[in-house]
Amino acid sequence: MSDPTASGRPGQHRGIGRRPFVVAALGAGLTAAAQVTASAGPSGRRVSSAARRQVGGLEVIALLDASGPFPAAWTQMFPDATDADWAAARAIDPAAFGDDGRWHLDFHCYAVRRPSGRVMLVDSGVGPAGSPAAGWAPVPGRLPRALAEAGIAAGDVDLVVLTHLHEDHVGWAVGPDGTPMFPDARYVVQRDEVDHLAGDPESVVWGYVVEPLLRTGRLHQVRGPARLPAGRRGERVLAVPTPGHTVGHQSVLVDGPGEEVIITGDVLVHAVQLADPDVAYALEDDQETARASRRSLLRRAERRNAVLATAHLHAPFVHPRR
Repeated sequence: MSDPTASGRPGQHRGIGRRPFVVAALGAGLTAAAQVTASAGPSGRRVSSAARRQVGGLEVIALLDASGPFPAAWTQMFPDATDADWAAARAIDPAAFGDDGRWHLDFHCYAVRRPSGRVMLVDSGVGPAGSPAAGWAPVPGRLPRALAEAGIAAGDVDLVVLTHLHEDHVGWAVGPDGTPMFPDARYVVQRDEVDHLAGDPESVVWGYVVEPLLRTGRLHQVRGPARLPAGRRGERVLAVPTPGHTVGHQSVLVDGPGEEVIITGDVLVHAVQLADPDVAYALEDDQETARASRRSLLRRAERRNAVLATAHLHAPFVHPRR
Protein backbone atom coordinates (compact mmCIF):
# COMPACT_ATOMS: atom_id res chain seq x y z
CA MET A 1 0.00 0.00 0.00
CA SER A 2 1.20 3.55 -0.56
CA ASP A 3 -0.03 7.05 0.11
CA PRO A 4 -2.83 7.64 -2.42
CA THR A 5 -2.56 11.41 -2.05
CA ALA A 6 1.15 11.75 -2.82
CA SER A 7 2.48 12.94 -6.14
CA GLY A 8 4.06 10.15 -8.15
CA ARG A 9 7.43 10.47 -9.88
CA PRO A 10 7.68 10.02 -13.66
CA GLY A 11 7.72 6.35 -14.62
CA GLN A 12 6.05 5.14 -11.44
CA HIS A 13 2.52 3.88 -10.75
CA ARG A 14 1.85 3.29 -14.42
CA GLY A 15 -1.77 2.37 -13.86
CA ILE A 16 -2.64 5.84 -12.63
CA GLY A 17 0.16 8.10 -13.80
CA ARG A 18 0.51 10.92 -11.30
CA ARG A 19 -2.59 9.81 -9.36
CA PRO A 20 -4.96 12.41 -10.79
CA PHE A 21 -7.83 11.87 -8.40
CA VAL A 22 -8.87 14.23 -5.63
CA VAL A 23 -9.54 12.84 -2.17
CA ALA A 24 -11.94 14.82 -0.02
CA ALA A 25 -12.30 14.67 3.74
CA LEU A 26 -9.42 12.27 4.30
CA GLY A 27 -9.79 10.42 7.54
CA ALA A 28 -13.53 11.03 7.88
CA GLY A 29 -15.20 8.00 9.31
CA LEU A 30 -11.99 6.03 9.73
CA THR A 31 -12.14 3.87 12.82
CA ALA A 32 -9.77 1.39 14.39
CA ALA A 33 -11.27 -2.07 14.85
CA ALA A 34 -10.60 -4.32 17.79
CA GLN A 35 -11.73 -7.63 16.31
CA VAL A 36 -10.51 -9.71 13.40
CA THR A 37 -13.33 -10.06 10.88
CA ALA A 38 -13.81 -13.39 9.09
CA SER A 39 -14.80 -13.58 5.44
CA ALA A 40 -17.04 -16.26 4.02
CA GLY A 41 -15.50 -17.88 0.97
CA PRO A 42 -17.14 -19.40 -2.10
CA SER A 43 -17.49 -23.10 -2.64
CA GLY A 44 -14.11 -24.75 -2.92
CA ARG A 45 -12.24 -22.08 -0.98
CA ARG A 46 -11.47 -22.33 2.70
CA VAL A 47 -11.23 -19.04 4.60
CA SER A 48 -10.23 -19.08 8.24
CA SER A 49 -11.16 -16.57 10.92
CA ALA A 50 -8.55 -18.04 13.26
CA ALA A 51 -6.02 -15.46 14.39
CA ARG A 52 -3.25 -18.05 14.91
CA ARG A 53 -1.63 -20.83 12.90
CA GLN A 54 0.79 -23.44 14.19
CA VAL A 55 3.76 -24.36 11.98
CA GLY A 56 5.68 -27.05 13.83
CA GLY A 57 7.00 -25.36 16.94
CA LEU A 58 6.30 -21.88 15.54
CA GLU A 59 3.13 -19.92 16.21
CA VAL A 60 2.05 -17.38 13.58
CA ILE A 61 -0.23 -14.76 15.12
CA ALA A 62 -2.29 -12.22 13.18
CA LEU A 63 -2.28 -8.78 14.78
CA LEU A 64 -4.94 -6.31 13.66
CA ASP A 65 -3.55 -2.79 13.85
CA ALA A 66 -6.43 -0.92 12.17
CA SER A 67 -9.43 -1.18 9.86
CA GLY A 68 -11.15 1.39 7.70
CA PRO A 69 -11.90 2.69 4.20
CA PHE A 70 -9.29 3.55 1.62
CA PRO A 71 -9.82 7.10 0.32
CA ALA A 72 -10.76 5.93 -3.17
CA ALA A 73 -13.16 3.53 -4.89
CA TRP A 74 -12.02 -0.01 -5.58
CA THR A 75 -12.70 0.49 -9.28
CA GLN A 76 -10.16 3.33 -9.39
CA MET A 77 -7.46 1.23 -7.79
CA PHE A 78 -8.00 -1.88 -9.97
CA PRO A 79 -9.27 -0.43 -13.25
CA ASP A 80 -8.63 -3.52 -15.39
CA ALA A 81 -10.67 -5.93 -13.22
CA THR A 82 -13.68 -7.48 -14.96
CA ASP A 83 -17.19 -7.98 -13.63
CA ALA A 84 -16.34 -11.65 -13.10
CA ASP A 85 -13.24 -10.66 -11.13
CA TRP A 86 -15.30 -8.40 -8.88
CA ALA A 87 -17.93 -11.10 -8.32
CA ALA A 88 -15.24 -13.55 -7.24
CA ALA A 89 -13.61 -10.92 -5.01
CA ARG A 90 -16.94 -10.17 -3.28
CA ALA A 91 -17.33 -13.85 -2.49
CA ILE A 92 -13.83 -14.00 -0.99
CA ASP A 93 -13.91 -10.76 1.02
CA PRO A 94 -17.36 -9.15 1.08
CA ALA A 95 -16.35 -6.68 3.80
CA ALA A 96 -13.97 -5.00 1.33
CA PHE A 97 -16.93 -3.51 -0.54
CA GLY A 98 -18.35 -0.62 1.44
CA ASP A 99 -21.81 0.84 0.97
CA ASP A 100 -20.02 4.18 0.56
CA GLY A 101 -18.41 2.95 -2.66
CA ARG A 102 -14.96 2.85 -1.15
CA TRP A 103 -12.58 -0.03 -0.68
CA HIS A 104 -12.53 -1.15 2.96
CA LEU A 105 -9.50 -2.97 4.29
CA ASP A 106 -7.72 -4.24 7.38
CA PHE A 107 -4.12 -3.52 8.29
CA HIS A 108 -2.54 -6.70 9.65
CA CYS A 109 0.89 -7.34 11.09
CA TYR A 110 2.12 -10.83 12.00
CA ALA A 111 4.12 -12.22 14.90
CA VAL A 112 6.05 -15.47 14.62
CA ARG A 113 6.69 -16.80 18.12
CA ARG A 114 9.43 -19.39 18.62
CA PRO A 115 9.42 -22.05 21.37
CA SER A 116 11.87 -19.90 23.34
CA GLY A 117 9.24 -17.16 23.56
CA ARG A 118 11.22 -14.82 21.31
CA VAL A 119 9.25 -13.20 18.52
CA MET A 120 9.73 -12.04 14.95
CA LEU A 121 7.32 -9.27 13.95
CA VAL A 122 6.47 -8.85 10.27
CA ASP A 123 5.53 -5.23 9.54
CA SER A 124 4.55 -2.62 12.09
CA GLY A 125 1.27 -1.17 10.89
CA VAL A 126 -0.13 2.34 10.49
CA GLY A 127 1.32 3.61 13.75
CA PRO A 128 0.19 6.29 16.20
CA ALA A 129 -1.45 9.62 15.52
CA GLY A 130 1.07 11.73 13.65
CA SER A 131 2.75 8.78 11.94
CA PRO A 132 3.53 8.98 8.20
CA ALA A 133 0.26 7.19 7.37
CA ALA A 134 -1.86 9.75 9.25
CA GLY A 135 -2.89 11.62 6.10
CA TRP A 136 -4.94 8.73 4.75
CA ALA A 137 -4.93 5.65 7.02
CA PRO A 138 -7.03 5.00 10.17
CA VAL A 139 -4.57 6.12 12.83
CA PRO A 140 -3.94 5.62 15.65
CA GLY A 141 -3.44 1.91 15.20
CA ARG A 142 -3.75 -0.60 18.00
CA LEU A 143 -0.66 -2.77 17.49
CA PRO A 144 0.71 -2.29 21.04
CA ARG A 145 -2.63 -3.46 22.43
CA ALA A 146 -2.78 -6.38 19.97
CA LEU A 147 0.70 -7.49 21.03
CA ALA A 148 -0.28 -7.33 24.69
CA GLU A 149 -3.42 -9.36 23.99
CA ALA A 150 -1.19 -12.00 22.39
CA GLY A 151 1.07 -12.04 25.44
CA ILE A 152 3.96 -10.36 23.62
CA ALA A 153 6.03 -7.63 25.27
CA ALA A 154 8.20 -5.22 23.28
CA GLY A 155 11.27 -6.87 24.77
CA ASP A 156 10.20 -10.28 23.41
CA VAL A 157 10.66 -9.04 19.84
CA ASP A 158 14.19 -9.66 18.59
CA LEU A 159 13.52 -9.21 14.87
CA VAL A 160 11.24 -6.91 12.87
CA VAL A 161 10.93 -7.74 9.17
CA LEU A 162 9.62 -4.83 7.11
CA THR A 163 8.13 -6.17 3.90
CA HIS A 164 8.55 -2.71 2.37
CA LEU A 165 8.81 0.93 3.37
CA HIS A 166 5.29 2.19 2.73
CA GLU A 167 3.89 4.22 5.58
CA ASP A 168 1.14 1.77 6.59
CA HIS A 169 3.72 -1.01 7.15
CA VAL A 170 6.29 0.88 9.26
CA GLY A 171 4.19 3.06 11.58
CA TRP A 172 5.10 1.43 14.91
CA ALA A 173 8.74 0.72 14.01
CA VAL A 174 9.84 3.76 15.99
CA GLY A 175 8.21 6.18 18.37
CA PRO A 176 7.50 9.82 17.47
CA ASP A 177 10.94 10.74 18.85
CA GLY A 178 12.68 8.18 16.64
CA THR A 179 13.37 5.68 19.43
CA PRO A 180 12.96 2.08 18.20
CA MET A 181 9.72 0.65 19.57
CA PHE A 182 11.38 -2.75 19.95
CA PRO A 183 14.67 -1.97 21.68
CA ASP A 184 16.19 -5.46 21.43
CA ALA A 185 15.28 -6.04 17.78
CA ARG A 186 17.11 -5.91 14.49
CA TYR A 187 15.00 -4.44 11.69
CA VAL A 188 15.40 -6.35 8.42
CA VAL A 189 14.69 -4.77 5.03
CA GLN A 190 15.92 -5.37 1.50
CA ARG A 191 18.83 -3.13 0.54
CA ASP A 192 17.14 -2.27 -2.77
CA GLU A 193 14.21 -0.81 -0.82
CA VAL A 194 16.49 1.43 1.23
CA ASP A 195 18.54 2.50 -1.77
CA HIS A 196 15.39 3.39 -3.71
CA LEU A 197 13.90 5.40 -0.87
CA ALA A 198 17.18 7.24 -0.27
CA GLY A 199 16.78 8.82 -3.69
CA ASP A 200 13.36 10.27 -2.87
CA PRO A 201 13.70 13.75 -1.36
CA GLU A 202 9.97 13.85 -0.58
CA SER A 203 9.95 10.66 1.51
CA VAL A 204 8.46 11.14 4.94
CA VAL A 205 9.23 7.52 5.83
CA TRP A 206 12.96 8.11 5.34
CA GLY A 207 13.15 10.74 8.05
CA TYR A 208 10.59 9.16 10.35
CA VAL A 209 11.77 5.53 10.24
CA VAL A 210 14.88 4.83 8.20
CA GLU A 211 17.20 7.54 9.52
CA PRO A 212 16.49 6.75 13.20
CA LEU A 213 17.06 3.03 12.61
CA LEU A 214 20.30 3.71 10.75
CA ARG A 215 21.42 6.10 13.47
CA THR A 216 20.82 3.56 16.23
CA GLY A 217 22.43 0.73 14.25
CA ARG A 218 19.20 -1.25 14.22
CA LEU A 219 18.58 -1.43 10.47
CA HIS A 220 19.89 -4.64 8.91
CA GLN A 221 19.87 -4.55 5.11
CA VAL A 222 19.85 -7.80 3.15
CA ARG A 223 20.09 -8.50 -0.55
CA GLY A 224 18.06 -11.42 -1.81
CA PRO A 225 16.72 -14.35 0.23
CA ALA A 226 17.63 -14.30 3.91
CA ARG A 227 17.29 -17.10 6.46
CA LEU A 228 15.65 -15.92 9.68
CA PRO A 229 15.48 -17.48 13.17
CA ALA A 230 13.23 -20.54 13.30
CA GLY A 231 12.28 -23.33 15.71
CA ARG A 232 13.87 -26.67 16.50
CA ARG A 233 11.62 -29.14 14.71
CA GLY A 234 12.85 -28.66 11.16
CA GLU A 235 11.06 -25.35 10.66
CA ARG A 236 12.45 -22.81 8.23
CA VAL A 237 11.77 -19.07 8.03
CA LEU A 238 12.91 -17.12 4.99
CA ALA A 239 12.58 -13.56 3.77
CA VAL A 240 12.28 -13.71 -0.03
CA PRO A 241 12.25 -10.84 -2.54
CA THR A 242 8.84 -10.31 -4.15
CA PRO A 243 9.33 -7.02 -6.00
CA GLY A 244 6.83 -5.03 -7.99
CA HIS A 245 4.64 -3.36 -5.41
CA THR A 246 7.91 -1.64 -4.51
CA VAL A 247 11.37 -2.26 -5.88
CA GLY A 248 12.57 -3.99 -2.72
CA HIS A 249 9.39 -5.65 -1.50
CA GLN A 250 9.86 -8.97 0.36
CA SER A 251 7.57 -11.65 1.76
CA VAL A 252 8.19 -14.17 4.56
CA LEU A 253 7.89 -17.95 4.26
CA VAL A 254 7.23 -19.85 7.48
CA ASP A 255 7.72 -23.49 6.56
CA GLY A 256 7.44 -26.54 8.79
CA PRO A 257 6.53 -30.22 8.73
CA GLY A 258 3.16 -30.47 6.97
CA GLU A 259 2.37 -26.74 7.10
CA GLU A 260 3.48 -23.52 5.47
CA VAL A 261 2.33 -19.94 6.02
CA ILE A 262 3.30 -17.25 3.52
CA ILE A 263 3.19 -13.74 4.94
CA THR A 264 2.55 -11.88 1.72
CA GLY A 265 2.97 -8.20 2.55
CA ASP A 266 1.49 -6.27 -0.37
CA VAL A 267 2.10 -8.82 -3.11
CA LEU A 268 -1.70 -8.83 -3.17
CA VAL A 269 -3.65 -6.03 -1.54
CA HIS A 270 -7.25 -6.90 -2.43
CA ALA A 271 -9.24 -10.08 -2.92
CA VAL A 272 -9.61 -9.24 -6.61
CA GLN A 273 -5.90 -10.06 -6.99
CA LEU A 274 -6.49 -13.41 -5.33
CA ALA A 275 -9.38 -14.07 -7.71
CA ASP A 276 -7.20 -13.07 -10.69
CA PRO A 277 -3.46 -12.54 -10.04
CA ASP A 278 -3.15 -10.62 -13.33
CA VAL A 279 -5.25 -7.74 -12.00
CA ALA A 280 -2.91 -4.81 -11.38
CA TYR A 281 -3.08 -2.35 -8.51
CA ALA A 282 -2.87 1.24 -9.72
CA LEU A 283 -0.20 2.23 -7.19
CA GLU A 284 2.26 -0.59 -7.82
CA ASP A 285 5.73 0.68 -8.71
CA ASP A 286 6.07 -1.86 -11.55
CA GLN A 287 2.87 -3.67 -12.47
CA GLU A 288 4.45 -6.34 -14.68
CA THR A 289 6.99 -7.26 -12.01
CA ALA A 290 4.25 -7.24 -9.38
CA ARG A 291 2.16 -9.63 -11.49
CA ALA A 292 5.10 -11.99 -11.83
CA SER A 293 5.75 -11.95 -8.08
CA ARG A 294 2.06 -12.55 -7.36
CA ARG A 295 1.81 -15.46 -9.78
CA SER A 296 4.98 -17.04 -8.42
CA LEU A 297 3.91 -16.73 -4.79
CA LEU A 298 0.42 -18.09 -5.47
CA ARG A 299 1.83 -21.00 -7.49
CA ARG A 300 4.02 -21.89 -4.53
CA ALA A 301 1.06 -21.63 -2.15
CA GLU A 302 -1.09 -23.89 -4.34
CA ARG A 303 1.71 -26.41 -4.86
CA ARG A 304 2.48 -26.67 -1.15
CA ASN A 305 -1.10 -26.19 0.11
CA ALA A 306 0.16 -23.17 2.02
CA VAL A 307 -1.90 -20.61 3.87
CA LEU A 308 -1.59 -16.95 2.91
CA ALA A 309 -1.25 -14.43 5.74
CA THR A 310 -2.44 -11.23 4.08
CA ALA A 311 -1.95 -7.62 5.07
CA HIS A 312 -5.24 -6.11 3.91
CA LEU A 313 -7.93 -8.76 3.48
CA HIS A 314 -10.39 -9.00 6.35
CA ALA A 315 -9.64 -12.66 6.99
CA PRO A 316 -5.99 -12.75 8.00
CA PHE A 317 -5.42 -16.35 6.87
CA VAL A 318 -6.73 -17.56 3.50
CA HIS A 319 -6.00 -20.44 1.16
CA PRO A 320 -5.09 -19.52 -2.43
CA ARG A 321 -7.60 -19.83 -5.21
CA ARG A 322 -8.45 -23.34 -6.37
